[in-house]
Amino acid sequence: MLAVLSVLCLHLCSPVCGVFQKLYCSISDSCECDFKPNIRDLEWDLYKNVYGQHLAQDIVSEEVARFLQNKSPERPLVLSFHGSSGTGKTLVSSILVNHLYGSAMSSPFVHTFVPALHFPSSDRVQQYREELKRWVLGNLTQCARSVFLFEEMEKMPPGVIDILEPFLGPSHVVFRTNYRKAIYVFIGTTGEEVIHREVLESRQAGLDREEIQWADFQDAIAQAAYNSSASGFFRSSVISQKLVSRFVPFLPLSRRHVERCAQSQLCQRGSCGRGDVVASVGGDMTYDPVPGHYFSTTGCKTVPAKINLFL
Repeated sequence: MLAVLSVLCLHLCSPVCGVFQKLYCSISDSCECDFKPNIRDLEWDLYKNVYGQHLAQDIVSEEVARFLQNKSPERPLVLSFHGSSGTGKTLVSSILVNHLYGSAMSSPFVHTFVPALHFPSSDRVQQYREELKRWVLGNLTQCARSVFLFEEMEKMPPGVIDILEPFLGPSHVVFRTNYRKAIYVFIGTTGEEVIHREVLESRQAGLDREEIQWADFQDAIAQAAYNSSASGFFRSSVISQKLVSRFVPFLPLSRRHVERCAQSQLCQRGSCGRGDVVASVGGDMTYDPVPGHYFSTTGCKTVPAKINLFL
């Protein structure tokens, strides 16, 4: 079938070929969707450039590798990133896309949704649902390996995301489109209190950070997202139907992680030897809780601005 479509494209006029190309792309791994996954480089990039997030590093690399090894997956890969600001959620999503597509975030097959821009009003949920459905369906028709990123899920009007339920489940035919090879990533801060509490309790119990396990968070994060009215997952069927492949916790960062961020930023600017700036940046951050001051309240988010201050 795929070979026939390829031959037809060589002999038919451009408009007709475009139709066949879309069909070919929706059922084939080898269409020109710019999809060029490199799992080894993805793993290396995550471990080299993401600090203090052993769980996210392991989960993302393992889940993506497993998903791509299956040439006929039963459902899309759905990852939900949770954690406080500045802990690396957006960075990890960017690294993921960089190693899936040759043109990275500029690929026309990578789609980013920001609530403030795309879904700003809670009074227009039905309109947003219809628009999102059309957008996802149209882009999956263009490329079955599309990636959809949903940022700031804590600002997403509840109910919008539920329109994706048919695309995220194990059904074999949805709107006559091959949708099972897509990747969805939801990014938000919901559940950060659960994550902070678990990390703090582990620290107080004398456990090393790397001893914290993913199983300690999965159900708690799912419940926090489902029950929070300040979450795009509030009472969502996406959670109740267990359509999220993995909830990925991003742990709060300590001073040593912040200083590693600062060191990396300085090296990118050609100033690797400025240990004084690294120490100043780490010391100028705000840390909590008040007894202990273990975790940076802004993660690494304000590191570039702090470097400009001390450099």
